[in-house]
Amino acid sequence: MRGHETIDRAPTPSSMSISKRLAAIALGAVVAIGLTACSTPRADAPAAAPSASDSDTSPGRLGEVDPAPPEGDVTGQGTVMDRDGGVELCVGVVFQPYPPQCDGIPLEGWQWDAVDGEESAAGATWGEYAVTGTFDGERVTVTQPAIPLALYDPIRPEDPTGGVLGRTAEADLTAIQEELRARLGQDVFLSWLERGYLWLQVVWDDGTLQEAADAEFGEDVIIVEPALRQFE
Repeated sequence: MRGHETIDRAPTPSSMSISKRLAAIALGAVVAIGLTACSTPRADAPAAAPSASDSDTSPGRLGEVDPAPPEGDVTGQGTVMDRDGGVELCVGVVFQPYPPQCDGIPLEGWQWDAVDGEESAAGATWGEYAVTGTFDGERVTVTQPAIPLALYDPIRPEDPTGGVLGRTAEADLTAIQEELRARLGQDVFLSWLERGYLWLQVVWDDGTLQEAADAEFGEDVIIVEPALRQFE
């Protein structure tokens, strides 16, 4: 009588294939459950904090921002032109036919009887004065007697460059000047290149326009010069 024999049989290929597939399916199910749990926020989870890109921290481009009107009086120097009952303070270019011609800031409360040194011709009256008043963003309302420029001795404003020469190439400054001339139009009275900077003369700036210029073109490229100034 033959004794019992123990025969070790290797699993067949078909049984191995089935086992592997079952294991892969089970593992995939676990991974899927884990991903679902990670990607589905809890109902009571706090909202994500906004990223820097969610809010615009840029001060805006030149031509798209307006400075707030000044508090208190401002002073501007230029030609006061009265033509056909409309009185303006011209702080920019004054053309020199006779009588002269210019476009300026509308003046309220101007009285020729309160000043000296004016001229009149062809229905126009004009003279050069330092005018002090309040500015609402569109017009100056005179609050103090005007002073003829020949007698006016203002406090010299500080050099905004600190005496440091600019480093921007003249060709680049000229290109920026042409771009801003087309973009801003009459919002800029004068623009010129000097000591490595592009200078822009505007009616008024509380720092808003300078900040916009620095943000768009870089610091120490453009100097914004307000025609109306506050003196303590």
